[in-house]
Amino acid sequence: MRNKTHGAFLADMLTSARYEVLPTSSVEEKVLEHLPLDRTVTVTASPAKGIEATLALTERLARHGYATVPHLAARMVSGRTELAEIVARMQAAGVRTVFVPGGDQDPPAGDYICALDLLEDLTALGRPFPEVGITGYPESHPTISDDLTVQSMWDKRRHATHVVSNLNFDPDSIRTWIDRMRLRGITMPVLLGIPGPIDRAKLLSMATKIGVGDSTRFLVKHKGTLTRLAAPGGFTGERFLERCAPALARPGSLVTGLHVYTFNQVAETEAWRREYLDRLMASTG
Repeated sequence: MRNKTHGAFLADMLTSARYEVLPTSSVEEKVLEHLPLDRTVTVTASPAKGIEATLALTERLARHGYATVPHLAARMVSGRTELAEIVARMQAAGVRTVFVPGGDQDPPAGDYICALDLLEDLTALGRPFPEVGITGYPESHPTISDDLTVQSMWDKRRHATHVVSNLNFDPDSIRTWIDRMRLRGITMPVLLGIPGPIDRAKLLSMATKIGVGDSTRFLVKHKGTLTRLAAPGGFTGERFLERCAPALARPGSLVTGLHVYTFNQVAETEAWRREYLDRLMASTG
């Protein structure tokens, strides 16, 4: 049975949830049609689309009035000169938050091999964005050891303000990961990454279109993830969140929000969020 306090905590998380989208030709229309302006939208960066697609969609959504967060994938940026140009452009669009992953481009476009390289240059440029997010890996990264991923967050802490967790399906690993972070002295708040409602055919179509974007790359790297996401009864956001709630709501966990991987299923994700939020509010009211 759902703990009433945990239900209220999850309701707060859902109220402030932000949505990740991939920069395809149709996603702007989906956002405008289905999302109210109080939703924060983050825009991924894919080598298949190029950094320009990310920046241009960010500018358009910002003009519509959304708080928009571009993913500045380090390996897609050639160096400090291009970074300074991106900063000026995003500041002109009113962007206040950016997300800095390492990215998947191989070989890298220029000087930046990892996220820390770009983060250090952002700091050297005067910390132009009040909020800077970095990636966290609750489950093992396919190419980086767990100890190194935690160390990486420690190394980046002077340049970032929060951590966004990669997709995860194991509530126990969430608790362990948060504990390891906090014991290491990493005190940045965490946005917990979860998938929105997934339609298998649409997800496969999106993966084909976008190529090796941050979100769909996960599906390639983690065997069985597609099955777990799309199989009937195999995974639901509600069950996952309710199993995570005791760990998330603990004092000191500093889990402050949700980052929802929509895979561009914008309408379905927003309908799910509202319906689940309504049920939580009814049960805790």
